[in-house]
Amino acid sequence: MQLSEHLNLAEVTRSETAKRKGISNMPTPEHLENFKNLAINIFEPIRKHFGKPIHISSGYRSKQLNTAIGGSLTSQHCSGEAIDIDMDGSANGITNKQVFDYIKQYLNFDQLIWEFGTSANPDWVHVSYKTNGKQRKQILKAVKQGGKTSYTPYV
Repeated sequence: MQLSEHLNLAEVTRSETAKRKGISNMPTPEHLENFKNLAINIFEPIRKHFGKPIHISSGYRSKQLNTAIGGSLTSQHCSGEAIDIDMDGSANGITNKQVFDYIKQYLNFDQLIWEFGTSANPDWVHVSYKTNGKQRKQILKAVKQGGKTSYTPYV
């Protein structure tokens, strides 16, 4: 099932953990609509800007899958409103930092997170888009402190 011109359902529901543990990772009809909005407002503009395939490392997470991986109880991945993009290692030369900077400068988003990595490049980019309500345009940086993840404002 196509969610948009360049994004299909299989890409946003793929999960090795779900496969290994026999967990269903199919979104509800409401969550599918959320993903379509995210695809149109976030994914497609990124894809069109760079003109190359964009790799999603994490998309939809059913509540059971989210629990299995230790995800946040309020994760927007569980409502079909968030994706993680990881371009490192792709042959097309696009970096995670380039994706992060493009989203930050040009797109309307709810949350944008520089996920770990270095000061030069995040390990991956988390971006969310709310179907209902105002986009917060919240920009954060995820860091490990004492073995736990914490989020600080991105500056």
